[in-house]
Amino acid sequence: MKRYRLPAALLAVFLLAAGCGQPEDGMETRTAAPTGGSLSESRALETESSGASQETEGEQESGILTGDTLPAALSQIPGEYWEASEHPGTLTELEYDTYESMTYESQEKVIRKRAIVYLPYGYSEEQTYNVFYLMHGGWSDETTYLGTPDAPGTFKNVLDNGISHGDIQPMIVVCPTYNNESGSDSSDYSLALRLTENYHNELVHDLIPAVEGAYSTYAADTSEEGLRASRDHRAFCGFSMGSVATWRTFQYCLDYFRYFMPSSGSLTQDGGEMAAMAEKAGYSWNDFFIFAASGTEDFAYASFKSQIEAMAGEGSGMFRYADNEREGNLYFLEQEGGTHSGEYAMEYFYNGLCWIWQQS
Repeated sequence: MKRYRLPAALLAVFLLAAGCGQPEDGMETRTAAPTGGSLSESRALETESSGASQETEGEQESGILTGDTLPAALSQIPGEYWEASEHPGTLTELEYDTYESMTYESQEKVIRKRAIVYLPYGYSEEQTYNVFYLMHGGWSDETTYLGTPDAPGTFKNVLDNGISHGDIQPMIVVCPTYNNESGSDSSDYSLALRLTENYHNELVHDLIPAVEGAYSTYAADTSEEGLRASRDHRAFCGFSMGSVATWRTFQYCLDYFRYFMPSSGSLTQDGGEMAAMAEKAGYSWNDFFIFAASGTEDFAYASFKSQIEAMAGEGSGMFRYADNEREGNLYFLEQEGGTHSGEYAMEYFYNGLCWIWQQS
């Protein structure tokens, strides 16, 4: 659905600071390694017990949104993708009203917030676009990943070049914030945990209607029914505290999202608890997909990987480990030597963006 278009963006320099801890400096030339051990064993067991999957193969094939296969190892962002593209997309600022997070249900205090919205090169209101919601981590805000229209970040160049070269599907990317009444809310760890748990209220009732009422998306309208009907064309992604927000979105917003891309930020090591979230919402294994990533030197790596392993080994069949949507709904890649830093976060985003909504 669309109502209006907003002004174009300029190009500028990008500085990233995202995470639950202070980012670590330094760019490395690196290769990635997929996880092994129990996750690989889970996938083997899944293949052996795929009767239910085979029975619904025809139905699942017709409902595939992403036909591509995720890589066996993480790809590094090509060096030239950091440079300005000859086919740049546009950054816009979208302002909208919401309610103070801690008292949201009473709807007594209105606050004005902003999201940074990326429109791909050649954006047309005559076409429909998938929407990728990208949440920042700690010590950050809605400008962390893409910058602003007046000062774009270099990750915008990665989007521009990835789309121009066909690596990434043309899509709308939205960078919101869970910051509440202060731009520094995300620097308070305990407060940030509460705000990410509450964020689903604003996300569903205020942000998504504002975005998808303004731009041309698969939502026929911004009613609850219209947004639920278009859930297959919506993804939520985040690193560190943004990853926690991603897990909370899975918990509360499965009616509105099909794809989830958390990285280096865990919620629980109880796989049954995660499965119960999907079951409570009324969804089966083939109704969603989770692509997760982290680095082996990331301080959040151990707990994050433990959560993925707990989900893969949960046993009910809600989570099926596979590198594609036809066979499963959960996949994890780890970066050897990867630390808790913005550079690695962007690499994880890039790999997910190169896969999602691709058909081959």
